[in-house]
Amino acid sequence: MFDQIDWTRPWYDAVRPAFARLDFSALGITGALNAGAQSLALHNHAGQPLRFVPQAQLPEGRAYEEFIGSTGCVPTRENLHDFFNGLVWLTFPRIKQQLNALQAAQIALAGVGKSRGAARDAATIFDENCALLIVRRGAEGQALAQALRAHAWQDALVQRRAMFGPDVQVWLFGHALMEKLVAPRKAITAHTRVVEADDVHFTLTADAQRAWIDAHLAASLATEQLNTACFTPLPVLGIPGWWPEQDEAFYADASVFRPRRPREGGDL
Repeated sequence: MFDQIDWTRPWYDAVRPAFARLDFSALGITGALNAGAQSLALHNHAGQPLRFVPQAQLPEGRAYEEFIGSTGCVPTRENLHDFFNGLVWLTFPRIKQQLNALQAAQIALAGVGKSRGAARDAATIFDENCALLIVRRGAEGQALAQALRAHAWQDALVQRRAMFGPDVQVWLFGHALMEKLVAPRKAITAHTRVVEADDVHFTLTADAQRAWIDAHLAASLATEQLNTACFTPLPVLGIPGWWPEQDEAFYADASVFRPRRPREGGDL
């Protein structure tokens, strides 16, 4: 299964170190993830140790998010989707913890139901398909973020492409997004959360940047009313340097780099 993954791709930069630290070949997915969780002393929002358990341990009819929130156990299948979910837990544990706390609280308030509601819907999107766009605080970073929200693709991704790296970073968070990118397609689009960072962030090591992102966003999620308006779409292969054929015709493909419809907000 792991042979399908090209770890040289930039979209795996966020979780590559977590994968490299563990021996999945000897322990399997749940065993290796549990070794990683134990080494980091991970826990859920209630303080219970985080454990990855076989999917069969999730009782029938019980909500996945509520089960994690009340037991600390993450039902896990031996597949790529749950493998990437585990790596994100090991990489951004505070964000994952806060998203689970939000989900569990919403379920306790309103039950599971057929409709998740606005907050749960946004939390699910964040968990599954989010990319984190870290921009240097200031006018230039704000202008790039605004260009993305306006679907001004040429402005954001061509004219401002030199900003990516020195002043703009993209870290993938959504585990379903990572799974889709095992077989990259031009149309794969992330729900992107823009995060402003001070100059010092861009001088940190990659590990320290991950830690800052984890702490900063977890704190934000603990106080905000999460909704889908906080996301803006971004075709992942259009991120400068993330695909080899980013010529004029590439960005002119309106079936992927769609103009913004008048009724659209910040969400997809």
